[in-house]
Amino acid sequence: MQLEGKVVLVTGATSGIGAAIADACAAAGATLMLTGRSAERGNLVLKRAQAHGAQAQFLAGNLSAPHWPDEVVAETVRRLGRLDTLINNAGIIYRGTVADCSDVEWDDIVAVNMTAVFRLSRAAVRRMRTQGGGTIVNISSDWGLVGGRNAFAYCASKGAVVQMTRAMAVDHAKDNIRVNCVCPGDVDTPMLASGIAKRGMTHEDGLKYLGDQVPLSRVARPEEIAHAVVFLAGNDSSYMTGAMLAVDGGNTAT
Repeated sequence: MQLEGKVVLVTGATSGIGAAIADACAAAGATLMLTGRSAERGNLVLKRAQAHGAQAQFLAGNLSAPHWPDEVVAETVRRLGRLDTLINNAGIIYRGTVADCSDVEWDDIVAVNMTAVFRLSRAAVRRMRTQGGGTIVNISSDWGLVGGRNAFAYCASKGAVVQMTRAMAVDHAKDNIRVNCVCPGDVDTPMLASGIAKRGMTHEDGLKYLGDQVPLSRVARPEEIAHAVVFLAGNDSSYMTGAMLAVDGGNTAT
């Protein structure tokens, strides 16, 4: 199995892409530390991981709290002995143009989508150096590669994740730490569902509308993103670092 013997920390693991990543990592043999805000949803994901035979634990908390990223990494090492892979998946979205974006919305997105990635990565790199290496997989977006309408703050934050990935990859290749990024397009998740609802569309109609704009003519399933994450986390991608892997149905190719 691709991640057998590896300790993997997944943030935002309670729903959507994060839950699919937890499932895929468990199936790939990883030992898991899962985090998210909802203990109720987190325990459901935890039970699925354990049903795969994985050793897994869950920590509930808010990554926007300044102390929490360091505590999550420290607790992962304390409970599981080491940290081989960090998957920075947690993220939020506020929709609107720059003219619409409030200070509160901007600060929230920066705290979760950017600052938490920085703090988690800093703590993980410091630990991985002492172990002789590791991997970090960041979850950005195709809107981190190209501009998107009516999502100014989200696009800015995901573009920052892309650049953090590149900078860390260059800095820490000498430490045997590989850092890569997955950039999903539209994925059938609760986040996407909220955007469809704001358009006044049914979920089914919204998926069709969005899928019709993609070369592959559909929206992604969460597990399709998760498979790419497992690839970048494991040894099959051993010569990849600083890569932006677009899993977007061809969206950014047009």
